[in-house]
Amino acid sequence: MSDIRLRTLRAFSRTPSLRAAARRYAGTAAEPAALEQKATPAAGPKPKGHSVVDSAIYCDGSRVASPESLADTYQVLHESPKSLAWIGLYRPDRRELTSLAQEFDLHELAIEDAIQAHQRPKLERYGDTLFVVLKAARYRDATEEVEFGEVHVFVGPDFVVTVRHAEAPNLAAVRRRVERDPELLRRGTEAVLYAIMDKVVDGYAPVVAGLENDIDEIETEVFRGDPKVSRRIYELSREVIEFQRATRPLVGMLDSLRAGFDKYGVDEELQRSLRDVADHVTQVVERVDAFRELLRDILTVNATLVAQQQNEEMKSLTVASNDQNEEVKRISAWAAILFAPTLIGTVYGMNFDAMPELHWQFGYPFAVGLMAMVCGGLHLIFKRRGWL
Repeated sequence: MSDIRLRTLRAFSRTPSLRAAARRYAGTAAEPAALEQKATPAAGPKPKGHSVVDSAIYCDGSRVASPESLADTYQVLHESPKSLAWIGLYRPDRRELTSLAQEFDLHELAIEDAIQAHQRPKLERYGDTLFVVLKAARYRDATEEVEFGEVHVFVGPDFVVTVRHAEAPNLAAVRRRVERDPELLRRGTEAVLYAIMDKVVDGYAPVVAGLENDIDEIETEVFRGDPKVSRRIYELSREVIEFQRATRPLVGMLDSLRAGFDKYGVDEELQRSLRDVADHVTQVVERVDAFRELLRDILTVNATLVAQQQNEEMKSLTVASNDQNEEVKRISAWAAILFAPTLIGTVYGMNFDAMPELHWQFGYPFAVGLMAMVCGGLHLIFKRRGWL
């Protein structure tokens, strides 16, 4: 057992509340393989006043203690000057964050952001402490929607505090990764920040694939004439914009980190890893920008197709209306033609004795001739006007 671990055990033994942790550590120190296989506590809602998902102390790249409370974590960290603490919190209350602020000298503005949540992605430096806000995202296949999470990371010389207000991202997987890689942990707290950022950025790939699949489906629906596609285009555009807001600030954040590599003496291998994360972020941002442009074009095409469809429908209605008008003209023309003989026949059908030409010898031929002449004249007029 190394001298560092022996000093850590002696520090534990001086504190009654931590003797059990020391005994657990003594067992795991003899069996490092078992320590690596130890399951990280599952993330999830904790009882009120207990939001610590996992708290660990690391020495020389290995986990040496798992204090159960913030106070125990502070004490172990004080008694092990060369150790590193990683405290993971899930929906903590103001009292717990205030305790962390007093212990690690965290800025009150950063604490306020961590309490309120719903912050934009950003990176701010307060003295020796970095405050990073990251937006995680995951694609829900069942609902074809993007779900966003948020994690706040405080990074100091010997501590990392992560605050989550949603299930994503799953930092238990990140913790298992760094614990399986002692060389990464030996690079300090910046290595933990890198692992968290790498996890968040890697989670963007399935989202990009899901959005791309949705856009392909929308293109098919647009040219198929689905009437509900406009609403889906709008909803997907909102998701792409939200995803863009989560990813685009990371470019500037990583540029700021890289600008401070020399000033803060960041490990060279860690610099390469962060540059790799920056490359992935740039690719995601470019894809998302392309998605937004493509959706704008699809919306324009859909509006054009809808307008064409409406024009075709209006044209069909106009043709039908014209045909109907022609029919009405024909009916009206024949009705007018038939009206003349009907009028004459009705007049002479009245049973009155004293009527002109009633007893005239040529009365009947005259009436029939008059009917024929009037009908022929009306037919000729309507024919010239195109009604017949």
